[in-house]
Amino acid sequence: MEAVQYASNDSACGREGLEHCPAGHAYLGSVYICLYKCQGLEVSKYVCVPSALHLRQTRQLQDLGMTIRKAKIDDVKAIHGLLSHFAQQGLLLPRSLSDLYDHLRDYNVIEDQDGRIIAAVALNVSWEDLAEIRSLAVLEDFQFQGIGRKLVEYCLSDAITLGIYRVFTLTYQPDFFRKLGFAEVDKAMLPHKIWADCVHCPKFPNCDETALLIEM
Repeated sequence: MEAVQYASNDSACGREGLEHCPAGHAYLGSVYICLYKCQGLEVSKYVCVPSALHLRQTRQLQDLGMTIRKAKIDDVKAIHGLLSHFAQQGLLLPRSLSDLYDHLRDYNVIEDQDGRIIAAVALNVSWEDLAEIRSLAVLEDFQFQGIGRKLVEYCLSDAITLGIYRVFTLTYQPDFFRKLGFAEVDKAMLPHKIWADCVHCPKFPNCDETALLIEM
């Protein structure tokens, strides 16, 4: 079998801006990059490499003096403080320390050059073909710099790696997710979420969040 060489970055035999790749995956902004197998000047096959996005996001944040990574046990109290800060403003639902410890592996964080957690997000697997992005928070001083987008794209890349191509969110900021390719859906489409988590929410059944879904 002929070896396939994968490009490791955007400039090495890669191209962005495609609406669809030949494998049938929808191209959504910069969620993942369709890379090519090259034979001289002739392109013969596409390959989709979600990990390439992780590498690019890491490099872009490093240029800003920031690091994106999986959360560690020592991060829990900082994540709790970050989420509580926005929960007190009614911008997202609160998460208890117990919940954060239980779902630590779901979380990704961004830290600044001083090691301070300035942003966080979780990707929670809801069912065999469905995952949820939740608890997305970026400190005010670091907003409007594309950090929230990078965290969402990082989660979508994780979902693709897990073989999950449908990701939803419940949010008070629907326009942000619409810009990333999410579309509004009826909450009734998310029965596993409703009966696993929503029934324990103090706002149930009068939820005022918007449900959005992206299919990759």
